[in-house]
Amino acid sequence: MILEAHDLVKRYPLGDGSVDALRGVSLSVAKGEFVAIMGSSGSGKSTMLHLLGGLDRPDSGDVTIEGVALSSLDDPSLARLRNRRIGFVFQFHHLLRDFTARENVMMPLLIDGVAEHTARERADAILAQLGIAARTESRVTLMSGGEQQRVALARAMVTTPAVLLADEPTGNLDPPTAARMHELLTTIARVERTAVVAVTHSRALAALADRVLALEDGVLRPADRVEAIA
Repeated sequence: MILEAHDLVKRYPLGDGSVDALRGVSLSVAKGEFVAIMGSSGSGKSTMLHLLGGLDRPDSGDVTIEGVALSSLDDPSLARLRNRRIGFVFQFHHLLRDFTARENVMMPLLIDGVAEHTARERADAILAQLGIAARTESRVTLMSGGEQQRVALARAMVTTPAVLLADEPTGNLDPPTAARMHELLTTIARVERTAVVAVTHSRALAALADRVLALEDGVLRPADRVEAIA
């Protein structure tokens, strides 16, 4: 298994007490497996994804990536692992607005100390792979929503991560553009052999996954496939 989570619990303060966002969540994802997680707003889906990617730490439980327990890492080591082995795609892109598509995609490699010419070549290659080679030198603010999301996906994949975590990756896209993004995500899992976990409300995306899980009131359970795509 590439990604494993064991009994994750996450609490947030609420008034004089607290609320459990996650209550003992466990998950294992294999190399090349595509897992979709569905659930209503406020069910804890984004919280779960943040814990899986080391963006936040659980109150109890642990996450391992390629056998490395995130709890064993100090903050600098965790940041290096995130940059090298985990790719993130968010609903709102989080691109660097004043930079070009190429510069955005190069950034994780430059942070990791990769030579600029090597980072440039890798960025150009993955942008071409995702079908936006013509926009390589365009500032991202001048690109369409679908183009921006492909830049975000290229940035997530440029380090060849073991795990790709996607939070509502097609939530702001029109149906044809969303369908193209769905195709890209399944290709990443099945061709690149990356473990993909996508939090989504999209039944079309869930229908393409190897497994569909439901998160309800902080508890993760298998979802009936018919239930997920009906």
